[in-house]
Amino acid sequence: MSSSSSPARGRPPRLDRARTLRTALDLLDRSGLDALTMRRLADAMDVQAGALYRYFATKQDLLTAMAERMMDGVADAAADAGGDDWSERLAALARAMRTALLARRDGARVFAGTHSTGANILGFADTVVGVMRAAGFPDDDAARALYTVANFTVGHTLEEQAALQEESSGTADPGVLADTVATGPYPNLEAGLPALTSTDFTQLFEFGLGLLIEGLRARR
Repeated sequence: MSSSSSPARGRPPRLDRARTLRTALDLLDRSGLDALTMRRLADAMDVQAGALYRYFATKQDLLTAMAERMMDGVADAAADAGGDDWSERLAALARAMRTALLARRDGARVFAGTHSTGANILGFADTVVGVMRAAGFPDDDAARALYTVANFTVGHTLEEQAALQEESSGTADPGVLADTVATGPYPNLEAGLPALTSTDFTQLFEFGLGLLIEGLRARR
């Protein structure tokens, strides 16, 4: 005989914050950000939509929590990079952030505009600023470097994921840009067309990251 405290057969798992976040991230991967609504999330969890507001007052609160979860462990990249070279540690942090955002469908869109005060995101931010301060950058420059690195990484990944989505949906047409440039008065763009139409997003990211680091090095 089952005890009175045992859950009834067929009853959905108890609603809690951790399960809500896991389900929201799974739904994001399956359907994308545009399809992620509080109602669809509630349906996926077999609960009333109002029950979710116990943990997340708005959808923006949910997205902020999702961004925080995506950044789990990213700050560890600085230690994993090893050595005392600030530029290598900073690059490792930027790469780890990009990887974390790419790991989820529309990950960069979820992250953009959120302002989490959770341990994962603040830990990442504190680590970046710490790397810069240890390298001798003034406190203000170290803080501004954090914004610069984060904004570059998020912006690049936004464009990367949008392009990948177009490619997977079959709506991408790389020939449009080439044809338009070739038939128009754009000789400089035509000269750089191979790079402009490249789908090697890692190479593009590394180029931009290198410029950013060299600029910081010159400022230092």
